[in-house]
Amino acid sequence: MNARMRQLLSRLLDARAPSGFETSAAAVWREEAEGFAEKVWTDVYGNAFAELASEGLPTVMLAGHLDEIGLMVNHIDDEGYLYIRSVGGWDPQVLVGQRIEILGSPDPIVGVVGRRAVHLLDREERDKAVKFKELWIDIGASDGDEARQWVRIGDVAVIRSDTVELANDRIAARSLDDRIGALVALEALRRAAEKGVSAHVVAVGTVQEEVGSRAGGGAGPSSYGVEPDAAIVIDVTHASDHPGVDKKEHGNVQLGSGPVLSRGPVINRVLLDRLTDAAREAEIPFQLQAAPGPTGTDADAIYNTRSGVATAIVSVPNRYMHSPNQLVDAGDVEAAAELIAEFLIRLADDTSFVA
Repeated sequence: MNARMRQLLSRLLDARAPSGFETSAAAVWREEAEGFAEKVWTDVYGNAFAELASEGLPTVMLAGHLDEIGLMVNHIDDEGYLYIRSVGGWDPQVLVGQRIEILGSPDPIVGVVGRRAVHLLDREERDKAVKFKELWIDIGASDGDEARQWVRIGDVAVIRSDTVELANDRIAARSLDDRIGALVALEALRRAAEKGVSAHVVAVGTVQEEVGSRAGGGAGPSSYGVEPDAAIVIDVTHASDHPGVDKKEHGNVQLGSGPVLSRGPVINRVLLDRLTDAAREAEIPFQLQAAPGPTGTDADAIYNTRSGVATAIVSVPNRYMHSPNQLVDAGDVEAAAELIAEFLIRLADDTSFVA
Protein backbone atom coordinates (compact mmCIF):
# COMPACT_ATOMS: atom_id res chain seq x y z
CA MET A 1 0.00 0.00 0.00
CA ASN A 2 1.52 3.32 -1.07
CA ALA A 3 2.05 6.22 1.33
CA ARG A 4 -0.87 8.27 -0.02
CA MET A 5 -3.31 5.41 0.35
CA ARG A 6 -2.05 4.56 3.85
CA GLN A 7 -2.39 8.18 4.98
CA LEU A 8 -5.96 8.35 3.71
CA LEU A 9 -6.74 5.06 5.42
CA SER A 10 -5.46 6.40 8.75
CA ARG A 11 -7.62 9.53 8.43
CA LEU A 12 -10.70 7.48 7.59
CA LEU A 13 -10.14 4.93 10.35
CA ASP A 14 -9.65 7.59 13.01
CA ALA A 15 -12.87 9.43 12.13
CA ARG A 16 -15.66 8.86 14.66
CA ALA A 17 -18.63 7.91 12.49
CA PRO A 18 -21.21 5.41 13.77
CA SER A 19 -24.30 4.68 11.69
CA GLY A 20 -26.35 7.79 11.07
CA PHE A 21 -23.51 10.06 12.19
CA GLU A 22 -21.01 9.59 9.35
CA THR A 23 -20.33 13.30 8.72
CA SER A 24 -16.66 13.30 9.75
CA ALA A 25 -15.72 10.22 7.70
CA ALA A 26 -17.72 11.46 4.71
CA ALA A 27 -15.90 14.81 4.85
CA VAL A 28 -12.49 13.08 4.70
CA TRP A 29 -13.67 10.92 1.80
CA ARG A 30 -15.06 13.82 -0.22
CA GLU A 31 -11.98 15.98 0.39
CA GLU A 32 -9.79 13.25 -1.08
CA ALA A 33 -12.14 12.70 -4.03
CA GLU A 34 -12.07 16.39 -4.95
CA GLY A 35 -8.42 15.99 -5.90
CA PHE A 36 -9.18 13.87 -8.98
CA ALA A 37 -12.91 13.23 -9.53
CA GLU A 38 -14.90 15.21 -12.09
CA LYS A 39 -17.73 15.82 -9.64
CA VAL A 40 -18.14 15.28 -5.89
CA TRP A 41 -21.40 15.68 -3.98
CA THR A 42 -23.56 14.43 -1.14
CA ASP A 43 -27.28 13.77 -0.70
CA VAL A 44 -29.90 14.29 1.97
CA TYR A 45 -29.16 10.83 3.37
CA GLY A 46 -25.45 11.65 3.89
CA ASN A 47 -24.05 9.38 1.16
CA ALA A 48 -20.87 10.75 -0.48
CA PHE A 49 -20.42 10.55 -4.28
CA ALA A 50 -17.46 10.95 -6.66
CA GLU A 51 -17.88 10.66 -10.45
CA LEU A 52 -15.77 10.00 -13.55
CA ALA A 53 -16.72 10.12 -17.25
CA SER A 54 -20.31 11.24 -16.76
CA GLU A 55 -21.05 10.82 -20.49
CA GLY A 56 -19.61 7.29 -20.66
CA LEU A 57 -21.30 3.91 -20.78
CA PRO A 58 -22.08 1.69 -18.96
CA THR A 59 -22.72 3.27 -15.56
CA VAL A 60 -20.98 1.43 -12.71
CA MET A 61 -21.43 2.17 -9.04
CA LEU A 62 -18.72 1.33 -6.48
CA ALA A 63 -20.12 1.21 -2.94
CA GLY A 64 -18.26 0.99 0.37
CA HIS A 65 -20.01 2.00 3.56
CA LEU A 66 -18.59 4.75 5.76
CA ASP A 67 -20.34 3.91 9.01
CA GLU A 68 -19.12 1.78 11.90
CA ILE A 69 -20.90 0.11 14.78
CA GLY A 70 -21.36 2.25 17.86
CA LEU A 71 -23.35 2.81 21.03
CA MET A 72 -26.22 5.12 21.98
CA VAL A 73 -27.05 6.59 25.36
CA ASN A 74 -30.42 5.21 26.42
CA HIS A 75 -30.71 6.29 30.09
CA ILE A 76 -28.87 8.49 32.61
CA ASP A 77 -29.51 7.54 36.21
CA ASP A 78 -29.44 9.83 39.23
CA GLU A 79 -25.91 8.70 40.14
CA GLY A 80 -24.60 9.86 36.75
CA TYR A 81 -24.10 6.47 35.09
CA LEU A 82 -25.06 6.10 31.43
CA TYR A 83 -26.88 3.04 30.12
CA ILE A 84 -26.46 2.18 26.47
CA ARG A 85 -27.94 0.40 23.49
CA SER A 86 -26.18 -1.03 20.48
CA VAL A 87 -25.92 0.80 17.14
CA GLY A 88 -25.19 -2.21 14.95
CA GLY A 89 -24.12 -5.70 15.95
CA TRP A 90 -22.00 -5.81 19.12
CA ASP A 91 -20.83 -8.72 21.22
CA PRO A 92 -21.15 -7.16 24.71
CA GLN A 93 -18.23 -9.27 25.95
CA VAL A 94 -15.71 -7.14 24.03
CA LEU A 95 -17.03 -3.90 25.54
CA VAL A 96 -16.19 -4.59 29.17
CA GLY A 97 -13.50 -2.18 30.38
CA GLN A 98 -13.20 -0.32 27.07
CA ARG A 99 -12.66 3.41 26.85
CA ILE A 100 -15.48 5.22 25.07
CA GLU A 101 -15.85 8.56 23.31
CA ILE A 102 -19.35 10.01 23.39
CA LEU A 103 -19.89 12.36 20.47
CA GLY A 104 -21.31 15.23 22.47
CA SER A 105 -21.06 18.94 21.81
CA PRO A 106 -18.69 20.64 21.35
CA ASP A 107 -16.08 17.98 22.15
CA PRO A 108 -16.26 14.22 22.72
CA ILE A 109 -16.88 13.11 26.30
CA VAL A 110 -14.59 10.30 27.45
CA GLY A 111 -15.90 7.45 29.60
CA VAL A 112 -15.24 3.84 30.44
CA VAL A 113 -17.54 0.84 30.17
CA GLY A 114 -18.18 -0.43 33.67
CA ARG A 115 -19.17 -3.78 35.06
CA ARG A 116 -18.81 -5.24 38.51
CA ALA A 117 -15.28 -6.53 39.08
CA VAL A 118 -14.82 -10.29 38.85
CA HIS A 119 -14.33 -10.39 42.65
CA LEU A 120 -17.88 -9.11 43.10
CA LEU A 121 -19.52 -11.65 40.79
CA ASP A 122 -20.82 -14.90 42.21
CA ARG A 123 -19.74 -18.16 40.59
CA GLU A 124 -22.88 -18.49 38.46
CA GLU A 125 -22.52 -14.94 37.10
CA ARG A 126 -18.88 -15.53 36.15
CA ASP A 127 -19.91 -18.39 33.87
CA LYS A 128 -22.56 -16.38 32.00
CA ALA A 129 -22.10 -14.02 29.08
CA VAL A 130 -22.63 -10.38 30.03
CA LYS A 131 -25.69 -8.59 28.61
CA PHE A 132 -25.97 -4.99 27.48
CA LYS A 133 -28.30 -4.13 30.35
CA GLU A 134 -25.57 -5.17 32.80
CA LEU A 135 -23.10 -2.61 31.40
CA TRP A 136 -22.87 1.15 31.93
CA ILE A 137 -20.62 4.03 30.98
CA ASP A 138 -18.87 5.95 33.74
CA ILE A 139 -17.87 9.48 32.68
CA GLY A 140 -16.78 10.52 36.16
CA ALA A 141 -19.92 12.57 36.84
CA SER A 142 -20.76 13.23 40.49
CA ASP A 143 -24.49 12.76 39.93
CA GLY A 144 -27.19 12.61 37.27
CA ASP A 145 -27.62 16.37 37.02
CA GLU A 146 -23.95 16.85 36.18
CA ALA A 147 -23.99 13.99 33.68
CA ARG A 148 -27.03 15.47 31.93
CA GLN A 149 -25.17 18.75 31.46
CA TRP A 150 -22.62 16.92 29.29
CA VAL A 151 -24.59 14.10 27.68
CA ARG A 152 -28.07 13.77 26.21
CA ILE A 153 -30.27 10.77 25.56
CA GLY A 154 -29.57 9.65 21.98
CA ASP A 155 -25.92 10.74 21.96
CA VAL A 156 -23.78 8.17 20.15
CA ALA A 157 -20.38 6.80 21.07
CA VAL A 158 -17.50 4.77 19.66
CA ILE A 159 -14.63 2.81 21.14
CA ARG A 160 -11.60 5.00 21.84
CA SER A 161 -8.73 3.30 20.04
CA ASP A 162 -5.81 4.08 17.77
CA THR A 163 -4.97 2.40 14.49
CA VAL A 164 -1.89 0.20 14.86
CA GLU A 165 0.37 -1.54 12.35
CA LEU A 166 1.38 -5.12 13.07
CA ALA A 167 3.99 -7.41 11.56
CA ASN A 168 3.78 -8.47 7.90
CA ASP A 169 2.00 -5.28 6.81
CA ARG A 170 -1.16 -5.95 8.80
CA ILE A 171 -3.37 -3.25 10.26
CA ALA A 172 -5.64 -3.30 13.33
CA ALA A 173 -8.37 -0.74 14.00
CA ARG A 174 -11.92 -0.52 15.32
CA SER A 175 -13.52 0.79 12.11
CA LEU A 176 -12.08 -1.38 9.35
CA ASP A 177 -15.68 -2.51 8.78
CA ASP A 178 -16.14 -0.78 6.45
CA ARG A 179 -13.87 2.22 6.03
CA ILE A 180 -11.69 -0.23 4.12
CA GLY A 181 -14.48 -0.62 1.57
CA ALA A 182 -14.96 3.14 1.29
CA LEU A 183 -11.20 3.53 0.78
CA VAL A 184 -11.07 0.82 -1.89
CA ALA A 185 -14.00 2.37 -3.79
CA LEU A 186 -12.22 5.72 -3.91
CA GLU A 187 -8.80 4.25 -4.71
CA ALA A 188 -10.25 2.09 -7.49
CA LEU A 189 -11.86 5.21 -8.95
CA ARG A 190 -8.52 7.05 -8.82
CA ARG A 191 -6.64 4.19 -10.47
CA ALA A 192 -9.29 3.84 -13.17
CA ALA A 193 -8.91 7.54 -13.95
CA GLU A 194 -5.14 7.17 -14.22
CA LYS A 195 -5.50 4.11 -16.46
CA GLY A 196 -7.94 5.87 -18.80
CA VAL A 197 -11.45 4.56 -18.04
CA SER A 198 -14.20 5.33 -20.55
CA ALA A 199 -17.15 3.96 -18.56
CA HIS A 200 -19.24 6.22 -16.34
CA VAL A 201 -18.15 5.35 -12.79
CA VAL A 202 -19.60 6.68 -9.53
CA ALA A 203 -17.92 5.77 -6.26
CA VAL A 204 -20.20 6.06 -3.25
CA GLY A 205 -19.35 6.17 0.44
CA THR A 206 -22.66 4.85 1.70
CA VAL A 207 -24.14 5.39 5.15
CA GLN A 208 -26.11 3.40 7.74
CA GLU A 209 -25.21 -0.06 6.44
CA GLU A 210 -24.69 -1.41 9.96
CA VAL A 211 -28.29 -0.63 10.89
CA GLY A 212 -29.86 -0.88 7.43
CA SER A 213 -28.38 -3.39 4.99
CA ARG A 214 -31.29 -5.03 3.15
CA ALA A 215 -33.97 -3.19 5.15
CA GLY A 216 -32.62 0.31 4.52
CA GLY A 217 -29.42 2.25 4.83
CA GLY A 218 -27.95 4.60 2.26
CA ALA A 219 -27.19 2.05 -0.44
CA GLY A 220 -30.77 1.83 -1.67
CA PRO A 221 -31.37 5.57 -2.11
CA SER A 222 -27.92 6.14 -3.60
CA SER A 223 -28.31 3.37 -6.18
CA TYR A 224 -31.80 4.63 -7.02
CA GLY A 225 -30.31 8.04 -7.77
CA VAL A 226 -27.24 6.83 -9.67
CA GLU A 227 -29.23 4.31 -11.77
CA PRO A 228 -26.22 2.05 -12.39
CA ASP A 229 -26.11 -0.75 -14.91
CA ALA A 230 -23.78 -2.58 -12.53
CA ALA A 231 -22.62 -2.17 -8.95
CA ILE A 232 -19.62 -3.49 -7.07
CA VAL A 233 -20.04 -3.53 -3.32
CA ILE A 234 -16.78 -3.46 -1.37
CA ASP A 235 -16.95 -4.75 2.20
CA VAL A 236 -15.05 -6.93 4.62
CA THR A 237 -15.66 -10.63 5.11
CA HIS A 238 -14.74 -13.03 7.87
CA ALA A 239 -11.27 -14.51 7.62
CA SER A 240 -11.29 -18.13 8.73
CA ASP A 241 -7.54 -18.52 9.22
CA HIS A 242 -7.48 -18.20 13.00
CA PRO A 243 -8.26 -20.66 15.82
CA GLY A 244 -11.82 -21.79 16.42
CA VAL A 245 -13.31 -21.32 12.95
CA ASP A 246 -14.77 -24.32 11.12
CA LYS A 247 -13.83 -23.98 7.44
CA LYS A 248 -16.47 -26.56 6.49
CA GLU A 249 -19.07 -24.08 7.73
CA HIS A 250 -17.47 -20.71 6.96
CA GLY A 251 -15.20 -21.46 4.01
CA ASN A 252 -11.46 -21.00 3.66
CA VAL A 253 -10.67 -17.26 3.62
CA GLN A 254 -7.13 -16.18 4.44
CA LEU A 255 -5.41 -12.89 5.07
CA GLY A 256 -2.80 -12.11 2.46
CA SER A 257 -4.34 -14.29 -0.26
CA GLY A 258 -6.13 -11.51 -2.09
CA PRO A 259 -9.64 -10.04 -2.18
CA VAL A 260 -12.67 -12.32 -1.94
CA LEU A 261 -15.31 -12.60 -4.68
CA SER A 262 -18.73 -13.86 -3.59
CA ARG A 263 -20.80 -16.35 -5.57
CA GLY A 264 -24.53 -16.73 -4.97
CA PRO A 265 -28.05 -15.76 -6.04
CA VAL A 266 -27.59 -12.04 -5.36
CA ILE A 267 -24.44 -11.95 -7.51
CA ASN A 268 -24.73 -11.30 -11.24
CA ARG A 269 -22.87 -14.11 -13.06
CA VAL A 270 -21.71 -11.99 -16.00
CA LEU A 271 -20.30 -9.30 -13.72
CA LEU A 272 -18.56 -11.92 -11.58
CA ASP A 273 -17.02 -13.53 -14.68
CA ARG A 274 -15.72 -10.14 -15.83
CA LEU A 275 -14.14 -9.54 -12.43
CA THR A 276 -12.44 -12.94 -12.37
CA ASP A 277 -11.23 -12.48 -15.96
CA ALA A 278 -9.74 -9.09 -15.05
CA ALA A 279 -8.02 -10.60 -12.01
CA ARG A 280 -6.46 -13.41 -14.04
CA GLU A 281 -5.36 -11.12 -16.88
CA ALA A 282 -3.76 -8.68 -14.43
CA GLU A 283 -2.34 -11.54 -12.34
CA ILE A 284 -4.11 -10.39 -9.17
CA PRO A 285 -4.73 -13.22 -6.67
CA PHE A 286 -8.29 -13.65 -5.43
CA GLN A 287 -10.40 -15.99 -3.32
CA LEU A 288 -13.97 -17.26 -3.72
CA GLN A 289 -16.69 -17.39 -1.11
CA ALA A 290 -20.16 -18.93 -1.16
CA ALA A 291 -23.09 -16.55 -0.53
CA PRO A 292 -26.18 -18.77 -0.75
CA GLY A 293 -28.67 -16.17 0.50
CA PRO A 294 -28.82 -12.52 1.56
CA THR A 295 -25.26 -11.25 1.89
CA GLY A 296 -25.61 -8.91 4.86
CA THR A 297 -23.99 -6.14 2.80
CA ASP A 298 -25.10 -3.14 0.74
CA ALA A 299 -25.56 -5.56 -2.17
CA ASP A 300 -28.88 -6.67 -0.67
CA ALA A 301 -30.25 -3.13 -1.00
CA ILE A 302 -28.81 -2.48 -4.48
CA TYR A 303 -29.39 -5.51 -6.70
CA ASN A 304 -33.18 -5.12 -6.85
CA THR A 305 -33.27 -1.31 -7.15
CA ARG A 306 -35.54 -0.01 -9.91
CA SER A 307 -35.64 -2.73 -12.58
CA GLY A 308 -32.58 -4.50 -11.16
CA VAL A 309 -28.82 -3.87 -10.97
CA ALA A 310 -26.11 -6.36 -11.90
CA THR A 311 -24.29 -6.61 -8.56
CA ALA A 312 -21.10 -8.22 -7.28
CA ILE A 313 -19.18 -8.12 -4.00
CA VAL A 314 -15.43 -7.67 -3.59
CA SER A 315 -14.44 -8.25 0.04
CA VAL A 316 -11.30 -7.76 2.11
CA PRO A 317 -10.61 -10.62 4.57
CA ASN A 318 -11.01 -9.38 8.14
CA ARG A 319 -10.19 -11.07 11.45
CA TYR A 320 -12.15 -10.21 14.60
CA MET A 321 -14.97 -8.29 12.90
CA HIS A 322 -17.15 -6.02 15.07
CA SER A 323 -14.53 -5.79 17.78
CA PRO A 324 -12.27 -2.94 18.97
CA ASN A 325 -9.35 -4.46 17.03
CA GLN A 326 -10.30 -5.78 13.61
CA LEU A 327 -7.36 -6.90 11.48
CA VAL A 328 -6.67 -6.83 7.73
CA ASP A 329 -3.71 -7.31 5.41
CA ALA A 330 -2.64 -4.15 3.54
CA GLY A 331 -1.80 -6.23 0.46
CA ASP A 332 -5.39 -7.47 0.22
CA VAL A 333 -6.64 -3.88 0.38
CA GLU A 334 -4.40 -2.73 -2.45
CA ALA A 335 -5.20 -5.80 -4.56
CA ALA A 336 -8.94 -5.13 -4.19
CA ALA A 337 -8.54 -1.59 -5.51
CA GLU A 338 -6.32 -2.74 -8.39
CA LEU A 339 -8.72 -5.53 -9.37
CA ILE A 340 -11.70 -3.19 -9.57
CA ALA A 341 -9.70 -0.63 -11.56
CA GLU A 342 -8.59 -3.32 -14.02
CA PHE A 343 -12.20 -4.43 -14.41
CA LEU A 344 -13.37 -0.87 -15.08
CA ILE A 345 -10.88 -0.12 -17.85
CA ARG A 346 -11.97 -3.25 -19.74
CA LEU A 347 -15.55 -2.03 -20.11
CA ALA A 348 -16.85 -0.86 -23.48
CA ASP A 349 -19.88 1.22 -24.45
CA ASP A 350 -21.79 -1.89 -25.48
CA THR A 351 -20.91 -4.03 -22.44
CA SER A 352 -23.95 -5.97 -21.27
CA PHE A 353 -24.44 -7.72 -17.95
CA VAL A 354 -27.40 -9.79 -19.13
CA ALA A 355 -26.65 -13.50 -18.83
